[in-house]
Parts: sequence; structure tokens; C-alpha cells
Amino acid sequence: MNEKAWRYWKDYWNGVQAPENVSAWAFGIDEDELAGLVVRGIKTATCSLYEEYAAENEPLPYEGEYSIVLDSNEEPAAIIRTNKVTVMPMNEVPESFAFREGEGDRSYTYWWNEHEKFFRTLMEELGREFTEDVLVVCEEFELIDARDK
Repeated sequence: MNEKAWRYWKDYWNGVQAPENVSAWAFGIDEDELAGLVVRGIKTATCSLYEEYAAENEPLPYEGEYSIVLDSNEEPAAIIRTNKVTVMPMNEVPESFAFREGEGDRSYTYWWNEHEKFFRTLMEELGREFTEDVLVVCEEFELIDARDK
């Protein structure tokens, strides 16, 4: 976590003991647009490729975890709290989840097309073949604080 994100986290809690379970990261594509959707309360979900966690030996996100969403300049934009994590085949992700991701026209078709392109590229980078039932990690979160810009 960079110094700006750490200061934002500490300032938000204003002397109260802050939870220790916090990470700072930016969304994979168009960090500024997606951070803006979070700040405006439109984006309340995200998904990632399960294979990435496995390949990097990283723990999955979990309920109650806090995150600082960063923009493309690694400036903190918001604090979110994960409320639900579900691992499921991509072709079983419900339309309601795609809507909560808040991207494009919020349709399932838009969600599918954009995520298929993104996940297909990631699977190729991992030396694996993309299939429609590839496992994805679906996170639902709430906006805790939005940074004044």
C-alpha cells in the first residue's frame, strides 16, 4: 500500500482503531472510469479470474475485507467493504450481478462481451484455454467513503 492510501485509511478512521484487513488496488482496465463508478455508487460489484489467484498463490477476497480503490495515478479514490464473495462458472453469473458491476449499459450482454475478452487474454497469458465455464470470483461490496477530489 502506498503512503497516500495509508494516510487516507488512517484519516478516515480519525484516531479510532482501524481494522487491519485492508488492501489497496486499482481495477484492471480503465482504472479511473471504474473508480469513478464506485465513487458515484454505481459500481457495487466486481469479478476476477479464479485462475489468477491460483497462479499467483494469492488468497481470495473475503467477506468483511476492506479495500482502498486507487485510480490510474495510484491516488486513493474510495474505501469499500466486501459483503459477499462467490466463486462460480462465468456462464452462471446472474444478470443481476452484471448490472451491479455498473459498467457500459449495465446489460448482461455488455458484461459478458467485455469480460470474455478480458478473461480470454488473461487465460492465454496463463497458458490456459478460455472456456465459458471458467471460474470467476464475484465480489459484492459497499461504498464506505469516497475521497474528495
